[in-house]
Parts: sequence; structure tokens; C-alpha cells
Amino acid sequence: MIAKQPKPKTCRNAACSIKFVPQRLGQAVCSPVCALATKDVNQQKARKSLDQVERREIKVRKEKLKSRADHLREAQAAVNEFIRLRDGHLPCISCDSQPNDHDLMTGSRWDAGHYRSVGACPELRFEPLNIHRQCVRCNRNLSGNAVEYRIRLVLRIGAEKVDWLEGPHPVCRYTVEEIKAIKADYRARTRELKRAAA
Repeated sequence: MIAKQPKPKTCRNAACSIKFVPQRLGQAVCSPVCALATKDVNQQKARKSLDQVERREIKVRKEKLKSRADHLREAQAAVNEFIRLRDGHLPCISCDSQPNDHDLMTGSRWDAGHYRSVGACPELRFEPLNIHRQCVRCNRNLSGNAVEYRIRLVLRIGAEKVDWLEGPHPVCRYTVEEIKAIKADYRARTRELKRAAA
């Protein structure tokens, strides 16, 4: 029985790239010189791969260490981003200032202001009817500017919905899984709005 001759390969060293017949199984370069030349490239790839695995493991560990409050904060940030984007073409809910007017006056950003605050009514924390884009001055400096907020809120969503917001609501204690679902839902909504705007 005649042994089969191995097929010629191209040397993996980019500087060499000559054809050679491998002398042993798994041989990827034509000579020890080329092997030394490719050593650094292979080490870099291996190190990069190990770094990626390590980053994934750290992310998983950090996720496990998060408290319920951390998850609530992240979900609120996702909801707020959606609200600011949704109302991007509208003026401040409390003072009717436009983005350009307010940015020139104060140089500040825009908030997503709650009509009924999270402290007063936590069950409406993630309710989009309860949250609208508001200038930083009204939201932070004027504590929400509630009287003006209500006047414009009635015009924007109607008196019936405002009455519903002001009415009693069942107590809602979200589980961590529900909070994660809210965060994922609002991030998806934000992506859709950005896609539609592009």
C-alpha cells in the first residue's frame, strides 16, 4: 500500500506565502523562521480572544451583583431616553420653551419629567402618559413646575387621561425580571424611533 502524499499548502506567514509540502500534521508554515514571524500575530489573536471571554465573564458577574434599585435605575434611564426622543419635536411640557431657546439660555439638556413624581406615585413610574420631555429648569430648578405642567398636559393628552393619572392606582412592586423586561421593551422602542427618524 502506497502512502498518500500531503497536498501542498501556502505558508501562513504573510511575508513569505510560498507553497510547501507539510512534513507533519498541522504544519502551517514552511520553516522555523516563518513560525517565529507568525508567533506574535497568533499571540495577539489568542490574547484578544481571552480578553473577550474575560469581558463577558465580568459582565455576567456584574449583572448578578446588581440590586433591584440598580435595575430600576437602568429601566428608568431607558424609559427617559424613549420619552425625550418621542417628544423631541415638542416644546417643554411646563413652559413651552423650544430646544433652541432653552439651550441658548441655560446650555442645559432636556429631562423626562414625571407629572406625578416617582416618590408620590411609584406605580406610574414607567407610565408614558405620566412622563413628558421637560426642560431642566422646570424639572429640577422649579421642582417640576407642576401647575404649568398640568395645564399643558390637559391640552396634550386630554382631561380624561389627566384625571386617570390623578386617580388612585393599585400598588405595583415590580420583580427584577419585570424591570428587565421594561428596560428591554423601551430600548427596543427607542431603536424603532431612531430608525424611523433616520
